[in-house]
Amino acid sequence: MDHRLPTQNYMRFPFEIGHDGAVTSDRAQHVREQIQQVLLTIAGERVFRPEFGAGVRRLVFEPNDSTLAMVTEKRLRSSLAEALRGEVDPKTLRIEVTRFDDEPEKLVISIKYELSAIGRADEVIIGGNQPGA
Repeated sequence: MDHRLPTQNYMRFPFEIGHDGAVTSDRAQHVREQIQQVLLTIAGERVFRPEFGAGVRRLVFEPNDSTLAMVTEKRLRSSLAEALRGEVDPKTLRIEVTRFDDEPEKLVISIKYELSAIGRADEVIIGGNQPGA
């Protein structure tokens, strides 16, 4: 007996229309796209979900110190836990915000998680010279 979950497709973010209709993503890519939405959306930007978003684009204009890293980590933890509910096991959500004294212009955000339904671990890294930066 096959116990695998059925393949589920989700509309891709950012939205894209192809020859056959909406372009889709698989579950793992969909979660990465959800993370991207949380990171790039400013709290208050969505009309019916004013608490949604972490607004990391605004960090460019903030002083890069340990306080910024700590506040950013807490903001991301609460925003991502809410946005990824049901998709990511909350016990596996690890967020690390790193600043470098020798490179004060860099702030690296690492988000590690495990997909609840399939137990697949993944990581998203933003900033610095990391892939996907």
